[in-house]
Amino acid sequence: MRRGMWAMKETVGHITQEDKEFYKENGYWVSPVLFGEDEIAELRRAHDRIWSFDYDGDGYPLEEWRPSNNPKMLRKIDNSWWINDAVRKTVTNPVLGRIAAGLMDSSGARLWYDQVIYKPGTGTGEKDALSPGNVGWHQDYIYWQCTDTPNLVTAWIALQDTDLTNGCMSVVPGSHKWGLLGGSDAFFNRDLEAVKHRIAQESGREWKEVPVTLKAGQASFHHALTIHGSGQNHSADPRLSVVAHLMPDGMAYKKHGHHNVDNIRLLGPRPKEGQRYDNHYWPLLYAEHSHQD
Repeated sequence: MRRGMWAMKETVGHITQEDKEFYKENGYWVSPVLFGEDEIAELRRAHDRIWSFDYDGDGYPLEEWRPSNNPKMLRKIDNSWWINDAVRKTVTNPVLGRIAAGLMDSSGARLWYDQVIYKPGTGTGEKDALSPGNVGWHQDYIYWQCTDTPNLVTAWIALQDTDLTNGCMSVVPGSHKWGLLGGSDAFFNRDLEAVKHRIAQESGREWKEVPVTLKAGQASFHHALTIHGSGQNHSADPRLSVVAHLMPDGMAYKKHGHHNVDNIRLLGPRPKEGQRYDNHYWPLLYAEHSHQD
């Protein structure tokens, strides 16, 4: 097997104080290569199976993908770890948990939920300002206000070399310090310039975006308040990713109107404020007290 996360876990899982300081200042951090070629190939096959509704087990994901008549439309599915063993092995890996716990200054990390995302390629160099493959500028936490902390981190895993030519993610460094912005619930708004203008106006801050370029097998980690989005995939091939949203162990439910993602249902029929997200729907990836070096 090619050298990857499993072979390198004793060194890759240890982030430095410098790494933590960079994340604290900028709201994002890029890992070294975590996954080898065989692991990437396995996850690319998982993509093919998921979009073909070829599931492991007899269950269903939290949110199921539905085919579109538009071949350029972004595909996204939530909690595919429930229905694909390769994704489950990836998003519950203790190395991801150890990195996330370090960045969150937490003694442990759990999976909040995962996403598998497919950004189709246009195969042309033409720019479409309203491309159906765009992901609008947003803050993850605006969708997660049913949690008692914004201190969550997202690991975005690239399954191919990823840059601006095929629609890499871009971030606004330091925006995690701006607080939660009302106009940042724009994941599905394809007009990136309009969303950028609105958020920049509301925040009153200077807008500076940085593309997060990754090699296949690398992961970027960003804070739940970091503003991020992605543009068009100009290549002929789809841009594939697996995303693990991770939370500190001990995070609890906080009531907040309609900003309650479907995860709240997994607490049971009558969730109570203060109830911890700690049952089998949110597996523990890493716990400092139980880790064996």
